[in-house]
Amino acid sequence: MKFIHTDLGNRKGGEIVQVTLSGNSANVRLMDSSNFQSYKSGRKHTYYGGHATKSPVRLKIPRAGHWHVAVDTGGYPGQVSASVNVLPGPLPAFTEAPLSSIPSLYQDHHSPNIPIADDIDKEFDVFISHASEDKDEVVRPLATALKEKGLSVWYDEFELRIGDSLRRKIDRGVATSKFGVIVLSEMFLRKGWTNYELDGLVTRQNTGEQILLPIWHNITKKQVIEYSPSLADKLARSTATHTVEEIAAEIAELIHSKE
Repeated sequence: MKFIHTDLGNRKGGEIVQVTLSGNSANVRLMDSSNFQSYKSGRKHTYYGGHATKSPVRLKIPRAGHWHVAVDTGGYPGQVSASVNVLPGPLPAFTEAPLSSIPSLYQDHHSPNIPIADDIDKEFDVFISHASEDKDEVVRPLATALKEKGLSVWYDEFELRIGDSLRRKIDRGVATSKFGVIVLSEMFLRKGWTNYELDGLVTRQNTGEQILLPIWHNITKKQVIEYSPSLADKLARSTATHTVEEIAAEIAELIHSKE
């Protein structure tokens, strides 16, 4: 029996084989090496596929291994030609690094390396630095969600306006809170902070450790890169891909895991 043979070589499970037929209908078989040898010898064999009356035919490779495609007319009159291509399988689901992958985000104030503010009589779980324009849309809902998860949140004093000392406020928050969030938006960047100031806020200057979680709000990756390429590489969350509830849940999970 005549057939058209395509040796696919070693393939991964999940890849898609596309067979495009021209001419008569035909039998399309996807087989591993052992079954292909049986097919060639006219012996009983197992295959994926069957009699195809429409083109193209797509077959999913069920597991990793060496695979073959055979196309034949099954002894019926007529001619058929075939082209075979392997399409990539589905891309793996995108996963972001968990917050716990950056240990320095959690501030242990029992550590001698973390200064404690003497003028504050309470340690907060989270402080949120933000532009005043983002308070209603992002900051207050985030603070509410965090409080509902049993966390104490400090954010009113960290409402930043033009002329405020960004460094002084952030240092105060880091010294009195376990976790720091900075909401970075177009409105925040319009306050006139330099990229040097922002880089120095998110990372500890002497060690380079990331100490704040940026939340990008209504701002694109391109805008972030144009403003500060190094800041764009930091672990962050975005309101374009995460809800406020999801961000709050991640932060709460991290803090509760340390208690």
